Amino acid sequence: MTVAIDIQNLRKHYAGASSPALDGVSFAIEEGEFFGLLGPNGAGKTTLINILAGLLSPSSGRIAVQGVDVQAHPSAARRLLGIVPQELVFDPFFTVREALHFQSGYFGVQHNRAWIDDILQGLGLADKADTNMRQLSGGMKRRMLVAQALVHKPPVIVLDEPTAGVDVELRQTLWQFVSDLNKRGHTVLLTTHYLEEAEALCGRLAMMKQGRLLALAATSQLLADCHSQVLSFKTQQTLPAALAAGARVTGRIVHLPLLPGHTLEATLKTLREAGVDITDLEIRKADLEEVFLRVMAGQGMGHNLADERAEGDAA
Repeated sequence: MTVAIDIQNLRKHYAGASSPALDGVSFAIEEGEFFGLLGPNGAGKTTLINILAGLLSPSSGRIAVQGVDVQAHPSAARRLLGIVPQELVFDPFFTVREALHFQSGYFGVQHNRAWIDDILQGLGLADKADTNMRQLSGGMKRRMLVAQALVHKPPVIVLDEPTAGVDVELRQTLWQFVSDLNKRGHTVLLTTHYLEEAEALCGRLAMMKQGRLLALAATSQLLADCHSQVLSFKTQQTLPAALAAGARVTGRIVHLPLLPGHTLEATLKTLREAGVDITDLEIRKADLEEVFLRVMAGQGMGHNLADERAEGDAA
């Protein structure tokens, strides 16, 4: 397959920073993939995307889009990309349709009214086409960011936290539209903190922390590598110390991985002896959130990147 995005030993060190924002990151995204880039705040995801977009220069390394070097040919590379940023950026002087026509002009695209109509319909903006941008709600402005990124029909779509702080309706509309584009051959790179989205949408994932790549594998493989089951239940009481350290607690809901040496019977016995009353007991397979937390804790999940780097150096 053809490589859509090729990242080779990318490094970025900001002046005055004690550690690099990117520390030798390398991976490739094939054409037609729906690829997820995950990591906590400060992992280096946005720095990587800004370099991809030509907004930052790397300290060293190379990044290319469909074979076009971003540093050597920034304009050509940028035409291949549709980037949806985290920040809400809009021009308050134009209507929705006017803004999309102006955005088309930046890429030299003309006579694309039919495609603009498709975008407006697909993103639920058709009834706002003649509305001034400053009159849109926050959710509608985020839809416009997506529309502007797609107006020149880019083969590679980059979504940087596209559903942060938006309602469920927008999420469903956006993912349906982007999934349809992916099925038509567009490559999609997604960063998100909503891990259930990444698990449902992405065929392959990279996980980063502090500027380094910790895992790179198919989503199904990462989930299969996590052999533990998870005990979920509700309680209003404090967990005993023996269980609290490994638990993920959201309000009254507790998710407790059943790691090797921690059987279901032993865990329930510990809860009973501590006098913890539980309801809505459920046992399920680990989801991507458990996998992510284990990778971030350095528990060796997923693809062995050290071996991959060694093979690359040998080649």
